[in-house]
Amino acid sequence: MMKRKAEKQQQAGPVSAVAALAARRARQQQAQSVDVPKDVPQTIIESEPPSKKSRQSLEGPGTTETNEERRGTRTKTAKKEDEPLPAKKTPERSVRVTRPQKSEAKPEVEDIPKQAKDEQAEKDQAQDAKEMDEDDIASVVGDADGYESPAETPSEIQNFPLSKARLNKSNIVYSDESTLCIRIKERTNLALLGHYDLWVKRGVVSLMGAKLHPSSKLHRVYAPSTHSLPVIKCVAGIDGDAEVEIKSCTSGISRLRDLSPLYQRIWAGDNTAADKVTLKGAAKDSKRTFSVLYTSADDSLNRHIRPLHLDKKWSASMKALSQREGQLRVLICGPKASGKSTFSRYLLNHVLSPTPESGNGYTNTDGVAFLDLDPGQPEFAPMGQIYLARLRSPFFGPPFTHPSLNESHDGEIVRAHHIGAASPKEDPDHYALAVMDLMDQYRSLLEEHPQCPLIINYPGWIFGQGLEVATWLVRSLGLSDVVYMSEKGPSEVVDPLSLAAREAQVPLTILPSQPTDFVSRSSAQLRAMQIQSYFHMFHPNDLSTSLWSDVPLSRTRPITVDYAGARQGILGVMVMGSQINPDLLHETLEGSIVGVVGVESPNAIMSGMEISQTSNGEDHGDIDMDPENPGAGNPAELSIADSIIRTSEDLPYLFVGSGSCTPLDPKASNCLGLALVRSIDTSSRKLELSTPIPSLHLERAIEQGHGIVLVRGQLDNPNWAISEEYYAARAAERRYQQSTSGSKKPGDSGSEQSHDLDPAEHSRTLALLRERVRRASNVPWMTVVEDNSRHQREAAARREKSLWKLRKKAYPGSESEADY
Repeated sequence: MMKRKAEKQQQAGPVSAVAALAARRARQQQAQSVDVPKDVPQTIIESEPPSKKSRQSLEGPGTTETNEERRGTRTKTAKKEDEPLPAKKTPERSVRVTRPQKSEAKPEVEDIPKQAKDEQAEKDQAQDAKEMDEDDIASVVGDADGYESPAETPSEIQNFPLSKARLNKSNIVYSDESTLCIRIKERTNLALLGHYDLWVKRGVVSLMGAKLHPSSKLHRVYAPSTHSLPVIKCVAGIDGDAEVEIKSCTSGISRLRDLSPLYQRIWAGDNTAADKVTLKGAAKDSKRTFSVLYTSADDSLNRHIRPLHLDKKWSASMKALSQREGQLRVLICGPKASGKSTFSRYLLNHVLSPTPESGNGYTNTDGVAFLDLDPGQPEFAPMGQIYLARLRSPFFGPPFTHPSLNESHDGEIVRAHHIGAASPKEDPDHYALAVMDLMDQYRSLLEEHPQCPLIINYPGWIFGQGLEVATWLVRSLGLSDVVYMSEKGPSEVVDPLSLAAREAQVPLTILPSQPTDFVSRSSAQLRAMQIQSYFHMFHPNDLSTSLWSDVPLSRTRPITVDYAGARQGILGVMVMGSQINPDLLHETLEGSIVGVVGVESPNAIMSGMEISQTSNGEDHGDIDMDPENPGAGNPAELSIADSIIRTSEDLPYLFVGSGSCTPLDPKASNCLGLALVRSIDTSSRKLELSTPIPSLHLERAIEQGHGIVLVRGQLDNPNWAISEEYYAARAAERRYQQSTSGSKKPGDSGSEQSHDLDPAEHSRTLALLRERVRRASNVPWMTVVEDNSRHQREAAARREKSLWKLRKKAYPGSESEADY
């Protein structure tokens, strides 16, 4: 028996040593591979073409930083945790968010850019949306597998071809202010930017891996500029073409731009040349929620827009995997930024849209099980969770357009576990036990849906102990296929993975990665967008699609929960990671994101995290598991009630362990979602929570006798929530000034169409709006900084051209795989 060491979270070994250990074990395993049967499936390796790169000219005067300066910036942000991050130079008006650390009273500084003068609000918002904050850089520095940094690109971004089809009178069936019906010829495609509903009326088209046949179903598509644009392609037509109708939609997601600059400049801009052709005869100011683009140069906002064309080997692999139908059990793994999430998303859509006239009579009525093991970039849940979902329909859009499946008509979360961090390496033992429980849930799901295939998305944690977990999954889960998303190795990873696949008699397919050179949002910014979308999204019962609210969380009604007394609504509060002083629990909890975990047993805390060794006695490091019986060796259990310590403010602090906190047993707990702790009233012993978790889910958990534990992990601070009211106040003031800009003041000889404006009423309304802005700027942890210097304006103009570059290492100590 082996026990989990309490201190191992706090002292992570060097990556190079871990890689060396993995290589040594790989050589030992290869020496024993003579006993492996010769008739097992062999590794399939596809050739990887060289990465396509944008043609770049020599950097001109627009360059703001040298490589040495950028390295110096990263070095400064990697200082000790007890030093506050330096305040960043900001354009004319910015917001500085300062929050206390989890275990210390030291401040953490993040700069969030704001819009500038009122008369130039739209232009300045576009500039401010490109501002990169110091906190985002610091959050990725020191990552073992890759890091991000702001990169300067030439003023002229490469002009990507997007659409092969050209709109004209012959292929436009009909169009109006909100609808466009067109014919697309076979082997041609069309790219659209924005969000819309797609109706396939004739022929077969492909979209994000799915093949869509004629039906009455509308498919909601989200195509923001933050990701590669999906392409509508005709794969089979009647008389040589397919007919589709594209219609504007009002989901409310575009209004999130009034709450965060990260949501600005990501949807359709001004009408393109193709739009003007289809809007002839419509009102002059007509604007749809989507735009047709022939090339990226058609974009009026000059954004870095690129198409997403799958590699031919990706398409061939998806087709081969989908032919396994209900017997598909595939694990998709690989280094960071190699395309795992994209491949998983496209494969999921492909399996969920089989041909109606299947030759063998197979019809997918059981849906597809999606086991998402990446807590840093989950597909259907906010950051910090791993989960098992059952999906019934394809999804078209990036993760922040479907951050939750609560009350969704297209799928549901079967079970989820709160990891509380962006990487499993914070607590590998708890992560492995959570994976084991989710696989048990999938086996139970098969009893009701026996033809439900499984797609497993594994994180980029593929070195050292992450490799050990991956090889254990290959040996123990009864997979049908393993896909590795990089041909450039390294051998320290590929060799143990290949050996594990041969031992399990599972074919290993190695596909070329498809890294993206530049992106307009960093990983930290995309996480912030996804979790903000999660808190503002809801599913009306009478609609099949999601809606978003642009009301700041500070203006929504919170849920009030007693944390002590006769009506106590929560069992306790757990802080994952290092032990904190109970007197600091109030500061640690207030204003933070917590996981709302339903405890199914009063003995849900594990003592020692003991896990039995494998049946053959092999040493797998800190994690030893039995492939034949992954649930063997259940750890000892402790009572939650006996582990709660009451703080001086009567908060129920739940802590078990020595140095680090022992997490809840995944077999006796289930994460219901996330909540934002808005305030703690110590006089009335109440918590105020904002959460999108449906009340029905909470009521069901309470009716089943499950207790509620709030788990504070190591997630990013919700600075977006602190500044929402300020953004909304500025947006309201700007909208009012724009609406009154055409009004006629007394004595003016304006247009006949202009209406008279009461000066007193106008001044009163404007004063109220400005007072709201003033009050919104005076909140805890946030300070509005004014700076209208020429230097700051020039810096903001240069940042307009700035993009994020991901530098991904193929293995510890190597150069970037993409060779940037």
